[in-house]
Amino acid sequence: MAGGPPKHRSNELRSKNKADLLKSLEELKRELVDLRVHKVTNASAGKLSRISVVRKNIARILTIMNQKTRQAIREHYKGQKHIPLDLRPKRTRAIRRRLSQKEQNAKTLKQHKKDIHFPRHRNFVLKAA
Repeated sequence: MAGGPPKHRSNELRSKNKADLLKSLEELKRELVDLRVHKVTNASAGKLSRISVVRKNIARILTIMNQKTRQAIREHYKGQKHIPLDLRPKRTRAIRRRLSQKEQNAKTLKQHKKDIHFPRHRNFVLKAA
């Protein structure tokens, strides 16, 4: 491919720090602007096909930046009682609203007393004759 850097590899991008990612992101955005100008001025087909490659490289970098920030936030909230909604498991709406096991097993005071004083399974001792 003539002109411009080749396709960015995701595993290479993951090893870079945030400053390097931002720097390469700015370069790609500048290149994209130049390519769009060339598109308007009827440039060669090689330059026009490069637009999609650059856009995908930008998307790759933004994705990895978002993954890194989400991972850092996950580490920050690990072991804490309340976790932000977007970090909680998605599941389905019905499952998220379902009662927890503790809430399912909860009994009122009246029911608790009833269970103690009048057990459902009474053990009777029979006299052997």
